[in-house]
Amino acid sequence: MSLDEEVPFQNDGELHQKLIAEVLAAYPDKSRKRRQKHLSVAKALDTPEAKEEGLLTECDVKSNIKSIPGVMTVRGCAYAGSKGVVWGPVKDMVHISHGPVGCGQYSWSQRRNYYIGKTGVDTFVTMQFTTDFQEKDIVFGGDKKLEKTIDEIGELFPLAKGISIQSECPIGLIGDDIEAVSRKKHKETGTTIVPVRCEGFRGVSQSLGHHIANDAIRDWVFDKKDVEHEAGPYDVNVIGDYNIGGDAWSSRILLEEIGLKVVGNWSGDATLAEIEKAPKAKLNLIHCYRSMNYICRHMEEKYGMPWLEYNFFGPTQIAEGLRKIAAHFDATIQENAEKVIAKYQVLVDAIIAKYKPRLKGKTVMLYVGGLRPRHVVNAYNDLGMEIAGTGYEFAHGDDYQRTGHYVKDGTLIYDDATSFELEKFIEGIRPDLVGSGVKEKYPVQKMGIPFRQMHSWDYSGPYHGYDGFAIFARDMDLAINNPVWGLFKAPWKKAA
Repeated sequence: MSLDEEVPFQNDGELHQKLIAEVLAAYPDKSRKRRQKHLSVAKALDTPEAKEEGLLTECDVKSNIKSIPGVMTVRGCAYAGSKGVVWGPVKDMVHISHGPVGCGQYSWSQRRNYYIGKTGVDTFVTMQFTTDFQEKDIVFGGDKKLEKTIDEIGELFPLAKGISIQSECPIGLIGDDIEAVSRKKHKETGTTIVPVRCEGFRGVSQSLGHHIANDAIRDWVFDKKDVEHEAGPYDVNVIGDYNIGGDAWSSRILLEEIGLKVVGNWSGDATLAEIEKAPKAKLNLIHCYRSMNYICRHMEEKYGMPWLEYNFFGPTQIAEGLRKIAAHFDATIQENAEKVIAKYQVLVDAIIAKYKPRLKGKTVMLYVGGLRPRHVVNAYNDLGMEIAGTGYEFAHGDDYQRTGHYVKDGTLIYDDATSFELEKFIEGIRPDLVGSGVKEKYPVQKMGIPFRQMHSWDYSGPYHGYDGFAIFARDMDLAINNPVWGLFKAPWKKAA
């Protein structure tokens, strides 16, 4: 059979149902009843309504509810969703971890949110600021300590454009009034100070932290200043792109090539000014729907600004995304989009010619947060690879509904998978590659299976855009076809 022959891939739905049954059999009755709602197999949809919406399958699982106590979960907390995702990458603001040092230390410079600027002078993303609570602060409150911290930041970093206060768990428990401190210090200094009630115990995962952070932008940033910005007909905001490994820059190149003006890219490489002038743009382009759809909906309701979810992973989705975006503008932008797609087709053809013969037919299992369990599916498909299973750490029902646009019948679907479940699924399917987070990386590699860290690209990237697709293809090939796997022996196969 020639490599050019397209043989439709078909997931083994029966095997996947059997794996689910085996996993559930290990749980006590109560846990089994709860977890079975989170595990399923994608079912093909062949109705006129589904075809009209572009739905391939139904991915119906329970989501966004509390994890089972005592069972390992890889979820983060509300603080992680606010500080680590939405606010942390805003580069010219200082982000205070208000509480004990641990949360700030653990979240310090973990994500590769690239930015342009002089660290410690006008940009502060990779620096850690904490109020460093001690026992006396828990007893007597930390409002005064927070005020002193804000004063010190003003003296040490005069070019900081604003401050966010990221609340850790003790703040909500002892009742510190961070809103009053913010108003007082703003009145004294004129600096934008944003209190964020993102105590880690709120909600069931980091997802609520995203929502709280979005609400803080709405309540403490928008409409607080007279923003000087001459709005143009092609102004857009790129929202929910955190510039992991330079992703936002790769996307911005394409948007500007088709003639659009990116007013602000946030949070990755973002400035406070870009967020302040966001309501003056013509269209919001949202990449990470889960983390930033809330602020897009607010801008649609208050300012009448439409929003569009886009996907720049892999050439198929890039071309579709550029055309969808261009359709919101005039014929000039639409013609430019076609020219840009045609311009990069030579690069795309070269990448696929090089890597598809090496990767075709290889299977992938994904377990990631945010949007990637669905957005990267077609990038793998562009290389001839197939998704055997996918799932989210902290998705909502609408995320799984959107996943049905990408995955095929029989795909294994898992929500908030436990370490036990994920290990058993990987053992049963034996995929050629697993894409997940750093917590899963080393156990999977010890199972003799290639792995790519799909939260922060394993210190590589970018993966967005045409340039990113070249890096993505190279990295998948390096992982799967690394000769080290041929040297790998299971313990039971070693000589006595």
